[in-house]
Amino acid sequence: MTEIIKTASEWKQLKKSDAHKEKKIGFVPTMGALHAGHSSLIEKCVKENDLSVVSIFVNPIQFNDPKDLLNYPRTFEKDFRMLEDLKVDFLFYPDYKEIYSDNFKYRVIENELSKILCGEYRPGHFDGVLTVVLKLLNIIRADRAYFGEKDYQQYKLIDGMCRAFFLDVEIIPCPTVREDDGLAMSSRNLLLKSEEREHAVKFSKLLQSNKLPQQIKAELENLGFKVDYIEEIDGRRFGAVHLGKVRLIDNVKI
Repeated sequence: MTEIIKTASEWKQLKKSDAHKEKKIGFVPTMGALHAGHSSLIEKCVKENDLSVVSIFVNPIQFNDPKDLLNYPRTFEKDFRMLEDLKVDFLFYPDYKEIYSDNFKYRVIENELSKILCGEYRPGHFDGVLTVVLKLLNIIRADRAYFGEKDYQQYKLIDGMCRAFFLDVEIIPCPTVREDDGLAMSSRNLLLKSEEREHAVKFSKLLQSNKLPQQIKAELENLGFKVDYIEEIDGRRFGAVHLGKVRLIDNVKI
């Protein structure tokens, strides 16, 4: 049975107990609305460690658009059932005051990778991501932490932060999990209307095509997508588009 932990002090006491001392800990931080992409990370975490911890915390600081935060799907009961089915040992489920007792006065800022791609279109987003992940890693003190490659820019920033600050945790990237039609799994897919969901797959298919970035951008715009960017960096092609009120991101190796 999955045990719910709500405070850092509660977790630290538990971690020090004789029952859990010296055990390898794996950690998957999430914002809930869990799907098969998350379950692939969690299954790997459970398999590779003595103890597994998943966090659910919808981090308000990383939402540069208040409407986006308001609309973000929250499915706690369904999420918790998934964690129990996957035999997760602990759910860390803090509230805002537990994570941001300083009200975000102290924060992590990265000055290069965080300024391009999604960072260019979502100012302050990665400050919020890096700050909350640093806090969570410092609380859980896991041996390994698992992140999906669907958010590849985020993964690289977190990995770089851990190296820069000498955090004693191994950051493990996990392949993007896709729907049967090829759309990258995302909690935001739940916000798409049925006709938008059918249309959304064209984004992933074009991103994986052999066409040039400018051709892909033009075709997506002709199909009714609002395109933030289609760019190729370090052997990967990255894309971000808006479909209705939903923003979708994806990336593929080239």
